[in-house]
Amino acid sequence: MNTIVNVSDARVSANPADVLATYALGSCIGITMYDPISRVGGMLHYQLPTSSIDPQRAAEKPLMYADTGMAWLLSQLSASGADKRRLRIKLAGAAQMLNDNNLFSIGRRNHAAIRKILWQGGMLIDGEDVGGTTPRNMHLKISDGAVTITTMGAKAAL
Repeated sequence: MNTIVNVSDARVSANPADVLATYALGSCIGITMYDPISRVGGMLHYQLPTSSIDPQRAAEKPLMYADTGMAWLLSQLSASGADKRRLRIKLAGAAQMLNDNNLFSIGRRNHAAIRKILWQGGMLIDGEDVGGTTPRNMHLKISDGAVTITTMGAKAAL
């Protein structure tokens, strides 16, 4: 069963029949985390790199930001039996969707933010499909942790 992860949203599952899916990852980042021993996985689709941009909005919508979204995702994974040390982590997104002459560079800032959060948490990225100018869709199969990325109709394992 597909469970949709919307923009500024996250889901965690231990149901082997579930597939977590997010669509139209542009400058946003989709991150999957999967523990192959407990077979618990989660996905976050965040829009902005840091909650310090707007603390009041972050309090209302913590999944909108890399830092507060990751804190939520990790706590939910842990509560569901996942061990942070075993997580297989994959990223997608961070595209340059607007021709803003690199004025805002939201995609690159989002990518830098998640890499910093993971590094500070002692977690390594197992695969990523980031950058470019094309949106992506991302799927995580809870049964085995397989992540697929679809870009312009082409599907690839990550």
